[in-house]
Amino acid sequence: MTKQKLTYNEAVRELESILSELENNKMLTMDDIAAQVKRAAILMEFCKKQLHEMDKELEKIMDEVDKI
Repeated sequence: MTKQKLTYNEAVRELESILSELENNKMLTMDDIAAQVKRAAILMEFCKKQLHEMDKELEKIMDEVDKI
């Protein structure tokens, strides 16, 4: 089975889903909450890296445009 690469939009959707579940599901155990928070932290770090990479790429493009 091929491992699918996570996209920024998918990560954001999953974060929104986690937040919704944490806000609305009063039956979650502390272990469930801990697991959700851990997953959310991983997703936030992924999104942060994606945004930094995009920022660097846009800066590079803008530098090239300025040279024209």
